[in-house]
Amino acid sequence: MGVIEEIKLREREPNGVDPAFRKDVLEGLAQARKAIPARWFYDLEGSELFEQITTLDEYYPTRTEIGLLERHGADVGAIVGEGRAVVEFGSGNSLKTPLLLGATAPAAYVPLDISGEFLRQSSEALAAKFPQLPVLPVEADFTRPVHLPVEVQDLPMLGFFPGSTIGNMVPRVAIDLLRSMRATLGNGAFLLIGFDRVKDVDRLLAAYDDGQGITAAFNLNLLRRINRELDGDIPLSAFRHVARWNPDWSRIEMHLEATRDVAFQIDGQRFEMAAGETIHTENSHKYTPNQARLLLQAAGWAPARMWTDANDDFLLILAEASEQRAAP
Repeated sequence: MGVIEEIKLREREPNGVDPAFRKDVLEGLAQARKAIPARWFYDLEGSELFEQITTLDEYYPTRTEIGLLERHGADVGAIVGEGRAVVEFGSGNSLKTPLLLGATAPAAYVPLDISGEFLRQSSEALAAKFPQLPVLPVEADFTRPVHLPVEVQDLPMLGFFPGSTIGNMVPRVAIDLLRSMRATLGNGAFLLIGFDRVKDVDRLLAAYDDGQGITAAFNLNLLRRINRELDGDIPLSAFRHVARWNPDWSRIEMHLEATRDVAFQIDGQRFEMAAGETIHTENSHKYTPNQARLLLQAAGWAPARMWTDANDDFLLILAEASEQRAAP
C-alpha cells in the first residue's frame, strides 16, 4: 500500500520560509542571552548531518537504543498488542522504526517531522520496507498541537519518541509536551520513549563535540540556514561550536560562540555580538530512572516497563496513559 496520503505541509510564507522560524530567530537574537530553539537545526542538510552524528563512535545513544529495541521489541509488542497506529514524534530517517513496526504489527504508521523534504524521503523508504502498511506522513512541529490523519483517529495509539529528544527540553516544557502527546494519542494509548542517563561528564562532552567536527558542522549549519532563508549575512568564520556540561541543570549545552566582535543583519535587522558571547542552540538533559519516571507521571503517563543496557547508558520506557483524575 505504501504512502497513502500526501504530507500535510506547514504554513509557509510566499518565499517558502516558515514564519515561526523567522519569529524565533529574530526574537531569540534580540534577547540579552541569545538563544534559538533546537528544532530549527533540521532543514534537509541539518537532518543529514545529524544522521552522520548518530554513526560516530563517540555518539553512543543511537546504537544503544537500537540494541534495546532489538532485545525488547517483542516485550513491547506483547504488552501493547497488534493493530495500533504507531505515531512517531520526530521521525528522522526512521532507522529505529522498522524494529518497532516489526515487533508490534501496527495498523498504520504516522511519522511526524518538521523537515518536510527529509520526512518525504524517509517515509518513502519505510513504505518500501512495509508495502502493506499505511504510511501517513505529516509535516509538523510536534512541540505544538498536532492533528492526526482522519484514517487513524479511531485506532488505539502507540506513540514513539526515541533518541532522548525529550532531553532537548527544559523539564517544564518537557512536561507540557508529554501532556500534549497524551491529548493527541488519547485514552488507552501507550508511549515508548527514550531517555539518556546521567554518566561520566567526559563521555557526554565527547558525544557532543566529536573529533571529526560533524557536530560542529551541524551546529554551524543553523547559521547557514538563517543566511539562506532570512536574508542574513552572518559571517560563519566568526563563530565556533562549543559544548558545555551544566551540572545545575544536569545537561549538555550547545552554543555558537563569537570568536571576535561581530555585527550582522537578518531580515533587515542589525545585531551585534561581543567576542565570547554565545547563541544557545541546544540542551540535552540527562536523567536518572527516578527522574524519568517522575517526568512521565507529572504529564499523565504511568510507566509500565523500563529497560536499560548493560552499561546503564540509556533508558527505554513504555508508559501508559494514566487515568484522568480531578482529585487525589
